[in-house]
Amino acid sequence: MAPGTETKVNELDERKVVILKAIIKNYLETGEPVGSRTISKLSGLNLSSATIRNEMSDLVEMGYIIQPHTSAGRIPTDKGYRFYVDSIIRESDQRMSEATSLMVQRVDKLEMLLKQMVRLLAVDTNYAALISGPSTSTTKMKYLQLSIPAPGQILMILVLDGNVIKNEVLQAEEEMDYDTAMQVTVMLNNHLSGLSLREITPKIITDIMVQAGEQKGNVKLVLDAIVEMLEHGETNRDIFTSGAKNIFKYPELADVDKAADLISAFEEKDRLNELVNEVTSLTVADGAAGNNIQVYIGGEGPIKNLKDCSLITAHYELGDGMKGVIGVIGPKRMDYEKVMQTLQNMKEQLDNAYVGNDGQSGPSDDK
Repeated sequence: MAPGTETKVNELDERKVVILKAIIKNYLETGEPVGSRTISKLSGLNLSSATIRNEMSDLVEMGYIIQPHTSAGRIPTDKGYRFYVDSIIRESDQRMSEATSLMVQRVDKLEMLLKQMVRLLAVDTNYAALISGPSTSTTKMKYLQLSIPAPGQILMILVLDGNVIKNEVLQAEEEMDYDTAMQVTVMLNNHLSGLSLREITPKIITDIMVQAGEQKGNVKLVLDAIVEMLEHGETNRDIFTSGAKNIFKYPELADVDKAADLISAFEEKDRLNELVNEVTSLTVADGAAGNNIQVYIGGEGPIKNLKDCSLITAHYELGDGMKGVIGVIGPKRMDYEKVMQTLQNMKEQLDNAYVGNDGQSGPSDDK
């Protein structure tokens, strides 16, 4: 939106807005002045030509349209074009806001789903349980949105497959106005939409920087933020736990020092992230399929504090390349068959639960 040219949204009533938009759309298509009879057929207002002529006269007086000749129809003025363009921008922003709101709701549902699942897992097995949030390094980007919340700031909203949303406010390197932000947004989406972090090659980065022009500093800032977001999401996932106190039910783990070590390992998110990352890397190194159930007995596990326990894990996939880990920690004499079957069932539930009613990825609303 050009500075100083903002249209007063409330200046026109709904009827005038419909008529003005119909005039502009018809003129853009034909290049011919638009008459009242044409508008009566296009607008869907079911108004007489006389009523439309009165509204058009008002729009002339207000400066939105002009009549080039006495017997001719009307054509838009610069003010009319500005209103039309601004309305498109407002409608686009509204759609973006509504889509973002829907996606946030889906993200909240995912968190609720994972918390519910980990509680059920702890209750069903009578051991300690954990579920990690999905990784992001292999998740593809749907689209990026840049906006200017205040001078010198850039709001970056990154939407990933599965409707995972990440956002950050950046301090601009160069001056960027609304129109420039939209142009940069389109350019970045053309290059990055549909790619995962691993698929962003040096050539793609080079092509982007060539097209960035005077906005190279801001574009580099945004690219660095995208990489940092995705890398951080890979190594610092959300971890949801339940049933830590269940370990006290087993005499061999109830020793004060052992219990303290286990509780410490189970409650420190950094150590659980380490566990999830190492389990994932061990699975890949072993050539496993990535969703197979893995059993780690005693010292075979990735965390030393769990040397007196057994750890059973499975990888779930929500679709769109988003994968996470579910696991159960218990004594070495745990009921392996029951735990493995429970994990398999829960993995299948997670694999199926994140498909929305519209066929897109997202927690289902079906009960």
